Amino acid sequence: MSYLTVAAMPPPLQSEPSQAARVLRAGFRRLRFPEPLEQRFRTDHSNEAHRLVRMSVFVALITTTGFAIIDHTMIKGSNGTPDAIRYGLQLPMLLICLLATSRRFYLKIYEQAIQICAPAFGIGTVLMASYTGGDSTALIGARLLLVTFFCYFMTGMRMNQALRCNCIIVAAMIWVSVAGMIPAGVAAYLGFALLCANVIGGTGAYALERASRTAFLERLTLEELASRDGLTQLLNRQTFELRAQAYWRRASEDQRAVSVLMIDVDYFKRYNDHYGHQAGDECLRRVAQSLRMAVNARGGELLGRYGGEEFIVLLLDRSQSELEAIAHNIARTIANQEIPHAASDAGNFLTVSVGAARHEAPLPVAYSAVAQVADNALYAAKNQGRNRAIVLEAHISDTTDDKSAGDYSERPTSRVQAMAAFEGSLSA
Repeated sequence: MSYLTVAAMPPPLQSEPSQAARVLRAGFRRLRFPEPLEQRFRTDHSNEAHRLVRMSVFVALITTTGFAIIDHTMIKGSNGTPDAIRYGLQLPMLLICLLATSRRFYLKIYEQAIQICAPAFGIGTVLMASYTGGDSTALIGARLLLVTFFCYFMTGMRMNQALRCNCIIVAAMIWVSVAGMIPAGVAAYLGFALLCANVIGGTGAYALERASRTAFLERLTLEELASRDGLTQLLNRQTFELRAQAYWRRASEDQRAVSVLMIDVDYFKRYNDHYGHQAGDECLRRVAQSLRMAVNARGGELLGRYGGEEFIVLLLDRSQSELEAIAHNIARTIANQEIPHAASDAGNFLTVSVGAARHEAPLPVAYSAVAQVADNALYAAKNQGRNRAIVLEAHISDTTDDKSAGDYSERPTSRVQAMAAFEGSLSA
């Protein structure tokens, strides 16, 4: 065995880490991620908080109703303004928020509703304290502490949102104090207590959200690692299949063309036997990197390691000519790496065989049907001498069902375009 070729090979290019991994590694001070990671976190955060939020708003509705009854019977205000605030502002606001927590409206309107209702509720409490008068002012005002902590920890709002709501409430408290609507001593006491509550609540909310964001990044990074082939950093077969099936359904609904390419390294077993398994691993890394460069995938397109020395690609909205060009480019790019392969019958350097199939919309058949056509094209390329690409434009019957999707012989004949891949130049 000779390992000299391994040293002669250029170092493999490393795959770009995911956005979540980059942010986790670099760290973050502000409670905000770059897009689209931030939007994904917000959606994830809202979904996870849904049950807590619904329960919290319901509890707030019950306790506010209880306070309203107690205040009406035990605390007499100088006028009917406190009752008007309780029954005309606070309770309706809570009912609106409770309705917004239903599955139908939660992701659409809850976030906006709570950011309006929470400060409005707090302002209502400030006004109730100012209109109650007497010794009851401090009793009503003390509830602002409950409102403060409720905003930070029970509403599902992010820290910045809760802080903004509480700043509005503090501003309302300052306004009624300056206007002389609350006795100076009581105003100073309530103001200081409210400030302390915001410092404590804000610090706690910041720590909780930071921990939540870190856990979110770690989860995404672990999911990304689990979805990748450890050697090539392409999608592993299981992840590729799951995503391909989901993409297939969406492509079928959107009437989009789908193409599948299967790539097989020629005489790879001989390569392993001749150069050793470490050299074989290095070779597969180079092939995977070359595949990335050759395909230049658009958003939503998939590249994966199908197993062993086989790779698979799923492309969207590519024309037949584009597919042919990509198939050629894959073979050319890998050949241009000039990885020595003394045991190959296809030339002096490592080569690949490529099989591809394209299906125009509508897509009435399963993803596995077109993948099977691409696989048949790959085997045709190998049977014709390897080091070539064969592209099939699949014309699969609308009546093809999942049971026959994997049986190419039972489907209508496809139009075959066999393309020899620069055999002369590779063998030179």
